[in-house]
Amino acid sequence: MTGTEFVVGRPAPRLRPFVDRYLGYREAAPVPLVRTEVAGAFVVLVIGWGAPLDVVDGRAADRGAYGVASFLAGPFDGYCTTSTVGVGAGVQLLLEPLTARRLLGFPLGEVANRAVPLEQLPDRWLDRLRQRLAEERRWPGRFALLDAALTSRLVETAGTDPRLRRAWQRLAHGGAGVAVATVADELGWSRRHLAVRFHREFGLPPRTVVRLARFHRAYAVLAAGPAGGSGPTPVVPATGPAGGWADLAARFGYYDQSHLIREFREFAGATPGALFRSGSHSSNTG
Repeated sequence: MTGTEFVVGRPAPRLRPFVDRYLGYREAAPVPLVRTEVAGAFVVLVIGWGAPLDVVDGRAADRGAYGVASFLAGPFDGYCTTSTVGVGAGVQLLLEPLTARRLLGFPLGEVANRAVPLEQLPDRWLDRLRQRLAEERRWPGRFALLDAALTSRLVETAGTDPRLRRAWQRLAHGGAGVAVATVADELGWSRRHLAVRFHREFGLPPRTVVRLARFHRAYAVLAAGPAGGSGPTPVVPATGPAGGWADLAARFGYYDQSHLIREFREFAGATPGALFRSGSHSSNTG
């Protein structure tokens, strides 16, 4: 096989408040294929049955997963790389922590900054689902299996504490100006109590989630380019975006251009200009 096949599946209507889409893939890599995956306050679930890959966090070897076709990556506050060779196949889901916490049945602090093979998770339901997906030959059938498994799981598990759910919505979706202390006051908690509970449930400290949300807003705008869509050609010209990097930094709440560049280096491993001029976009789009 040569080339790449991507198939987007739309979850059943009852699942759409929880899962945006399923991304089915079949991809041939005759030589090692290496990608940089940007940091994100979300959970990456890859249910695969093709060639294995390595997930490597350069900060610590034991945070990665090696020689796996299926894995779960918790929220990451730094970039990592994936590498594979051969024919890979599977389904990828990007899950917001509110959904991932409910589907997994344990706090995301247990998998934050880690990639974990599915068979090592406490409950083997995802590994059993992988076997069924691999046996099904057609994408519509695979997506139907996902619908059934995720629906059953959501029925069986409880939702997140409403106060933590409100804290997540405010901090992850409220914009760069949202203060952790303000959210704590709204909930009637101390800032420390909010930080401890939030970190345990969602895997990252509240302030880090605010920073990552800001980064992904800027990342998405740069990836879309001036025409609003991404493609194989570079989307950021050598001179920078319209209005300049300083203007972009101010638009998304960074102190200055240097602050923007530092955060891109921390979360994506490259400056924004270098990242998008290379045409190398992460598959973790948030």
